[in-house]
Amino acid sequence: MIDETHKTKARAWFEELRDSIMAAFEALEREAPADLYPGQPGRFVRTPWTRGAPAAEGGEKDKIASDQTTPDHTTSDQGGGVMGMMRGRLFEKVGVHTSTVYGEFSPDFAKQIPGADKDPRFWASGISLIAHMANPRVPAVHMNTRMIVTTKGWFGGGADLNPTLDADRRADHPDAVDFHARLKAACDGFDEGWYGRYKKWADDYFWLPHRGEPRGVGGIFYDHHDSGDWDRDFAFTQDVGKAFLDIQPAIIRRRMGESWTGAERHEQAKWRGRYVEFNLLYDRGTHFGLKTGGNVESILSSMPPIAEWK
Repeated sequence: MIDETHKTKARAWFEELRDSIMAAFEALEREAPADLYPGQPGRFVRTPWTRGAPAAEGGEKDKIASDQTTPDHTTSDQGGGVMGMMRGRLFEKVGVHTSTVYGEFSPDFAKQIPGADKDPRFWASGISLIAHMANPRVPAVHMNTRMIVTTKGWFGGGADLNPTLDADRRADHPDAVDFHARLKAACDGFDEGWYGRYKKWADDYFWLPHRGEPRGVGGIFYDHHDSGDWDRDFAFTQDVGKAFLDIQPAIIRRRMGESWTGAERHEQAKWRGRYVEFNLLYDRGTHFGLKTGGNVESILSSMPPIAEWK
């Protein structure tokens, strides 16, 4: 049975991971070579928010919860979170956000959520991030993990790598190989069957049917993860976060010294357009937030700063 101790531990971990990722990304901002990235290094701006209140520019505060939850539009305490945005030299636009929200699902939405048909009350906590890089040779990346509680409880999340050059968008590219290997190691520490299952889930989910192509080179995606052992499932979700914190800064660090061309910048903008298409056409969290009166600026903060269509 999930109790307040479990909730406190999960929230504390998501916020600890947020702080560690922000520190790692700010360190990379400082390390980025000045000849390729002129100007002052960026810093994260943190903006606390309260659920139901307008959000400042740059938060995914609705999206973290809206993957699984909906505002109940009451005036009672419904939680909140912290939005973290950085627009820097190396990170053209990156958001790292945490939230802990609670309340009641709307009657129609409660029917779609495990355990909510019996009792519409919910609790949700998580971390979500998307990084769009200035250098087209450094892949964009998305990661999120969360814990949801109704009359049932589960974890969800994952990470996927989104290269923005055709030459990098292949399974045997070193970035993709290392990214997947690190996530596989996180999965294999608990169950050697999880990586294959969650990789396929990511491949199926991050797919653009109208173009017949993937959003990126994949990763893992999992949801409704409940093995019956909360401590084990929480440890797995922690290891997914640790794996991301380990591998993504390493990929960025080894590639950020590469120079790029104007043509590559245009190619990056094309693949950013694909990211926009996925989020607006297929992403469940984006759709839900927009259809239920969420804060538009907040929900769309994952959009890249520049994109192109031809």
